[in-house]
Amino acid sequence: MADKLRVIITDCQKEVKIPTGIRMLIRRCCHAILETEGFKGSAEIGITFTEDKELKKLSLQYFGKETDEAVISLPAGENGEYDEDRVTGAKILGSIVISVKKAVEQSKAYDHSFQREMAYLTAHGVLGLLGYSYDGAMEKVSMREKEEWALYQLGLPASRSYF
Repeated sequence: MADKLRVIITDCQKEVKIPTGIRMLIRRCCHAILETEGFKGSAEIGITFTEDKELKKLSLQYFGKETDEAVISLPAGENGEYDEDRVTGAKILGSIVISVKKAVEQSKAYDHSFQREMAYLTAHGVLGLLGYSYDGAMEKVSMREKEEWALYQLGLPASRSYF
């Protein structure tokens, strides 16, 4: 389990008012993923709430293509090697960017709460920082299992299958 986790959340969007408790849920979700993955040491993760157009711009900048996804991960490390904060010694895992408006749309499309969607996007994002991807069918299944396990631990089980 991570010794100490610092989650820096920045709200750069004005489209959706962030409900009370979302920031704490996101922090708990980050903890759940790192614990499930057996992450050792202290860590730091940045999470930015943004508008859809800004997420698309970042996706184009970093991945060479626009995305219709609600979340992107910008890892700060590779193969388990991360930069460390010189003051705290924490491993800097990277940044997660979430389109909050898209999260609202997806929560309605999947018929579950906004809280569950934000937790899912966070879990997905943290796994992305740790090197997981949806590149192949087996990788997608493995990643989905890990996401759903974290949400189950947080009391947000799936109401239906997403496969």
